[in-house]
Amino acid sequence: MAVTPYFPVEPTYLILAAILVSLVLMQINQRLASPLLAIADRWLRWFVFAFGAAQMCHDFEFVDRPYWVLTVVFFIIWFVGETLYNWLAISALSISPIPLFPRYAVNTSGEEWPVQPRLLKIREWLRTQGFRQTQALKAEVGGGIYLRISVYQDDQATVRVQVTFIPQINGAISVCFAVTSITADGRRYLTDNLYIPFAGFYPENWFVERVPWRRSLPRLLSRHRARLLAGKAIAVPFSAEPLSDLNTVQQELDQVNTELGFLHPHHDREDLGKITHEGRFRVWKEIWMLNYFGSAARYE
Repeated sequence: MAVTPYFPVEPTYLILAAILVSLVLMQINQRLASPLLAIADRWLRWFVFAFGAAQMCHDFEFVDRPYWVLTVVFFIIWFVGETLYNWLAISALSISPIPLFPRYAVNTSGEEWPVQPRLLKIREWLRTQGFRQTQALKAEVGGGIYLRISVYQDDQATVRVQVTFIPQINGAISVCFAVTSITADGRRYLTDNLYIPFAGFYPENWFVERVPWRRSLPRLLSRHRARLLAGKAIAVPFSAEPLSDLNTVQQELDQVNTELGFLHPHHDREDLGKITHEGRFRVWKEIWMLNYFGSAARYE
């Protein structure tokens, strides 16, 4: 009986292949700005660092320890290094002039919707589903960088879809959605797929579900309606325009998070920063969950 020869694959080749895949994912994501591709690339880079550094130490005999021990050590080193980086970034945000809850203004520049085929399809889908645009807004987040927002609502004005365009460092544009409804008894139902860490507190009458993995607007809208049905909630028409509603919401969130200890009182923020120590830990934890698992904290 013929024996099939076995050619083991050198670990170095696997590591080089993983590096190549990571570079390809990075190039693709420069155009798509997909949070899901970003998560896959982060995991890949983490494993490449751990296994690559362990392989280098093993090949050059820098450390006389088993390969798996070296891999675990470098895996932990990556975790510690990224933890330090995230903690410094959170601390810098806390003392920076960048507002955590920026105020919105009407976008009169005429650039509320990027001219990209994948994004134009979303606008066309909203129109075919009976949603109409009510306002185009923007909010400055610092350094002349703006979040551009286009708000749509259905014919009954009971469901609002907020389309947020988030600029990336590489020039790409990521898009996120937030679906909101208000009930007769004052409850606010919010279903979104934002991947930006919040980690703070919501008012008691808010029912929030954040699902960063659900990138499809039709599926997100279906989930929102299912939540309303499950909660036996009857949505009523919005009484305020999006600009007024969003700015009121931002002010309410600032107040709630100050009262519950996520933010320092306004008179202490110049000396202590905006975010308390407990708040910074919550943000750090949510950054890790979003960056590597695409999961946000549950708020209901």
